[in-house]
Amino acid sequence: MLPPLLSYVTFNRLGLTVRNLTSILESSDEFEMHIIDNNSTDGTWKYIQSLKDSRIMSKARIDVNFGQIYALNLNLVKRRPEQYFITVDNDVYIETKDWISRFLKIFETFPEVGMLGVQKGQPEQLPPIIPRVKDGVFYLELDNTTPNIEQNYIPGCCLCLRPELLKEIGYWCEENCYGEVELSNRVNNYTSFKTGFATNISIQMPQTLDCSECQYHAQCTLDKMTETCFTNYNKLYKNEEFKKSFKWKFDETIVDLKSGARPVYCASANDVISITNHLFNNEWAMENFHYYINNAN
Repeated sequence: MLPPLLSYVTFNRLGLTVRNLTSILESSDEFEMHIIDNNSTDGTWKYIQSLKDSRIMSKARIDVNFGQIYALNLNLVKRRPEQYFITVDNDVYIETKDWISRFLKIFETFPEVGMLGVQKGQPEQLPPIIPRVKDGVFYLELDNTTPNIEQNYIPGCCLCLRPELLKEIGYWCEENCYGEVELSNRVNNYTSFKTGFATNISIQMPQTLDCSECQYHAQCTLDKMTETCFTNYNKLYKNEEFKKSFKWKFDETIVDLKSGARPVYCASANDVISITNHLFNNEWAMENFHYYINNAN
């Protein structure tokens, strides 16, 4: 089997990127990593260029931030048909060294599983789940029979997707850019695949790091008194504001999926063939991209 394609998109927060990416590269597993810097302003790109690991297949810097979904799909285009696809956000510190092998073991044991994530918090913070065990392998299946689709989703911070599922669903939706909530709803309710949580992969998600603890402290050129990689990030991170302004696109997508007016497959502006052969609301997607161009750069 081909090593999974691992997508890693960075956007400022250099201190977290150094810490968390180092942890991934210390993994004992094989993968093919593709790194995209989404127009960071804190020295992230210089750090990425310095990385030397044979598992890193490409490093790219986007000079204009079109939003995280655009960058994620840009890496997804690079996936070969038989490859699993993994995406990890740059605020995720993975403590389990053989975490990819643990993902793949669940997929091997449960062929009905199409997408797996990890627990961000304590069990009581999970959406409704159903414990599943087979041949000593365990995971928590998302119970999609409960009606609240905005609560019943797999967090997008660390996801692994089966190639057969990706053939069916295509890409993350650029037309509404609602990310993990939209993706989970599409998989849970409009495909035959199950989704769930791998319980034996441990992560941390601290949102800040003191400069004195940063592994890149000596090389950092920011003025720590007035500017840090976290102030840059907080100033330019616009996902929550975007969702407040454009949630109506997500709502209309759900209506169209329920009525059958929209297929489960989502095309991407990064894949011309997909747009040619599938439904794609170019006006919505371009409006989303321009929101990030105008507000997150």
